[in-house]
Amino acid sequence: MIGLVRRLLGSLVFTLAMLGAAPLAADELRPGYLEFTQKDARHWLLVWKAPIGGAIGPQARPVLPKGCEAIGEPRRDVADRAMISRYDVSCSADVAGARIGLDGLAATRTDVLVRIAPSGRPVQALRLTSAEPTVEIRAKADFWQVARTYFVIGVEHILFGYDHLLFVIALVLLLRGAWTVTKAVTAFTVAHSITLVGTTLGFFGLSQEPVEALIALSIVFLALEIVRRQPDRAGLTERAPWIVAFIFGLLHGFGFAGALREVGLPEGEVPAALLSFNLGVEAGQLLIVIACLGVIALLRRVSAEVLAPATRVASYGIGMVASYWLIERLVG
Repeated sequence: MIGLVRRLLGSLVFTLAMLGAAPLAADELRPGYLEFTQKDARHWLLVWKAPIGGAIGPQARPVLPKGCEAIGEPRRDVADRAMISRYDVSCSADVAGARIGLDGLAATRTDVLVRIAPSGRPVQALRLTSAEPTVEIRAKADFWQVARTYFVIGVEHILFGYDHLLFVIALVLLLRGAWTVTKAVTAFTVAHSITLVGTTLGFFGLSQEPVEALIALSIVFLALEIVRRQPDRAGLTERAPWIVAFIFGLLHGFGFAGALREVGLPEGEVPAALLSFNLGVEAGQLLIVIACLGVIALLRRVSAEVLAPATRVASYGIGMVASYWLIERLVG
């Protein structure tokens, strides 16, 4: 009886650790986007793009730099699942050293990208957070501004984009041995890097709706592979882990590209932003793999007999969440 209780408790703890308390909805990376572009010596155009259904809505008002004021009412329209507000702005002085931001951001957990495009000077890419709802416009931008901003966005996307997160967790649960996991994750990385770069640069692309459904299906497939695994018979993913990971990685790359397209790339710094985003994704993915392998190693050390039933419970949880996403994406 005590042994059974230990196994059940171990399964519960393991499942919660593996799922990371993921909600029943794929959390897409959809931060807000604020763009401030200079037209002439005094006039600027401010564009505020608020994702529809996001944590912060279009009613949130931009905070203009000191010495700047909006001219008339904003022009609003809906495009790319976002409410877009355009403000004509007049500034009486240079905006360098002034702060720009968003009112009401401190009460949310949403990030907002800020693109500053002064006339005749390099474009700046900045990031607003709930802890820092306004940022200083610098007199001179540098490469590391863009790199830092998009690296953090990449890390956040893999850690809080739950469909990609569950795929990596399922891959680690299914495969045995650190070297096998390393090869599979490397193949997944190479594949999604190919489609991410190719789609972002416009060489090819797929419609986002079927891509999202196929990503959910890839997670269901891995969950089934775990549940149906037999000690004396290897499944398809176990026989050819890097091939399966590579094929599904191509699909997930289209998903990453879709998220990056919604965020937007700073004009003139596309290579830096793209490279930094991809490195951020890989860093986040590495954190997931290390955490999963650590939980598995710890559980094996504490109570090896709990590992198999706990893995099965976790795979059922992953499969149910992914099946929900699949149905939701198919029916719209």
